[in-house]
Amino acid sequence: MAWIILFFAGLLEIGWPLGLKLSQTTQYKISWLVFAAISMIASGFLLYTAQKSIPMGTAYAIWTGIGAVGAFIVGIIMFKDPVSAFRIISATLIVMGIAGLKFSS
Repeated sequence: MAWIILFFAGLLEIGWPLGLKLSQTTQYKISWLVFAAISMIASGFLLYTAQKSIPMGTAYAIWTGIGAVGAFIVGIIMFKDPVSAFRIISATLIVMGIAGLKFSS
């Protein structure tokens, strides 16, 4: 169950950079800042909960990795962030590191 909680914590980790970006690019500045803050709080609480069963270093690395790769993908899809082979390979290495941490625990 802790791994599922950690996964959702990582997904919520994507919410705060998304909220910050949307607060800069839409007319709904305050709404998106509130969304970002709620995402931060919820993500942190779920990380806290997952760390009761998962080692801290493993949980933190997976949490940030899911957030980083998720924000990378959202940036490409929603904001037309640049795509290059090197960026894709780098994100893939993060995913491989996440998988390695999960399967070695």
